[in-house]
Amino acid sequence: MDYIKRDNNLAYLKKFQDLRIIKVITGVRRCGKSVLMQLFANELRTSGVNDNQIIVINFEDYDFLELRNPKNLYNFVNSRLVKDKMNYVFLDEIQHVTDYADVVDALYIKENIDLYITGSNAYMLSNEIATLLSGRYVGMKLLPFSFKEYVSARGNREPKDRLYADYITYSSFPYAASIRQDPQIINDYLRGIYSTIVLKDVMQRNNIGDSMVLESVMAFLADNIGNTLSTKKIADTLTSAGRKIDVKTVEKYLTALCESCIVYPVKRYDVKGRGLLKTMEKYYLVDVALRTMLLGIRGVDYGRVLENVVFLELMRRYPNVYIGKMDNMEIDFIATNGQEINYYQVCASMRDEATRERELKPLETVGDNFPKTVLTLDPDPVTYYNGIKQQNAVDWLLE
Repeated sequence: MDYIKRDNNLAYLKKFQDLRIIKVITGVRRCGKSVLMQLFANELRTSGVNDNQIIVINFEDYDFLELRNPKNLYNFVNSRLVKDKMNYVFLDEIQHVTDYADVVDALYIKENIDLYITGSNAYMLSNEIATLLSGRYVGMKLLPFSFKEYVSARGNREPKDRLYADYITYSSFPYAASIRQDPQIINDYLRGIYSTIVLKDVMQRNNIGDSMVLESVMAFLADNIGNTLSTKKIADTLTSAGRKIDVKTVEKYLTALCESCIVYPVKRYDVKGRGLLKTMEKYYLVDVALRTMLLGIRGVDYGRVLENVVFLELMRRYPNVYIGKMDNMEIDFIATNGQEINYYQVCASMRDEATRERELKPLETVGDNFPKTVLTLDPDPVTYYNGIKQQNAVDWLLE
């Protein structure tokens, strides 16, 4: 399959090119981090950068096994630097390097190095690199294909509703777009990604011995996307189902799953109080097809699945996304870039009058003039209710 240019991500890297700041790309395994590096390196070549100024190392490649030693890595890069020219150094899956933060810092302080690194866990940003390199890096969270990228990968030749159905069924992971003809192969592919994340990125790193309880927590999250959850509720539900687990263990497992980027937590924001709430977060999957892989096709709630898809798209478009609390009502998402706020409700259909009233009321209660939108799967033209926009979600995803 030809690589799909991920223009927004490439533009982000281009914005920081040649600046004395480390570009850190995190994301779940197989979401396309290595390909993004290749695409950016190719753009550098197209712009006139010589090959000998570009150093690309993938630490999951056995050819570079010895470079997992920080001293070997430093010497390898240092020996290939071109004097008096900018050198572009790409270090892919850096978490495999022992004490990688030290060697990253050592390369950073050298002249004429533009440094790009990737990793398959958010722990890099939240702890290790953030501690050592505070103020010297920018972070980018890379997700699997957006729906717009998926449509591009499919060639834009099929009806959009059919493509959306395939997108939520056959996965947004880039490689899955090329093997969509065989659902069993896709399921096995997703199972392989999932198993690798659970076994390597979660269990080994966090010294977790009971994989069955961990997977029970993951399945519970998949079954409850769009629901506000507490660690006590998860612990109580699993314990009553025969998987005994305490609140502290649930907290540990949730943190580990979020750090692996397979699950994303969303905090609640009190619209009236203008502050974040500490309890009852929601959790969304990095790819909604993982839900089907874990739970089967039983009782698919297309409204909840759509909510998950919309959340991921908002993450691509805005730096901050929250759940909104308005008195005793809920606004599905509040997305902000620090200047403008956008409010979103998500539901499968709003043709039922009671549903329409329920979805519109929280937005009508908000007292500001920022944009308010309800996204549905109804194949209707854009409609306005007292200034609140109703729009087809598939069209919105393609904007």
